Amino acid sequence: MPSNLARMFVILVSVIIGLFVAMLFVNVYFRVKVMKSYKVLVQNRVEFETKHLLNPQKMKEEVLPKYPKFSTEIETFSNHIRYSIKMATVLIVLITLFGAVLMYFRE
Repeated sequence: MPSNLARMFVILVSVIIGLFVAMLFVNVYFRVKVMKSYKVLVQNRVEFETKHLLNPQKMKEEVLPKYPKFSTEIETFSNHIRYSIKMATVLIVLITLFGAVLMYFRE
């Protein structure tokens, strides 16, 4: 394998490992953040569906009027969940992209 190709291979593997570590960190970070709000919501029996988490407009129209006392916790929880989904999606796309490039250079 030529020297430049070997360096490229090492760089790509390093980037992919770094992205996996980033994905793990994001998962742990948001899990801790989400659990604080989730605990308050569960203790107070605040209930809503996944469609409310993914659609802020439905959350404001259907859930927040039912539980005005916990609006901060509900919004914090749903914002963290949506943000963690976005971050995980971006990281998975990047890992897949770099993995595809790595497979291309391997041949």
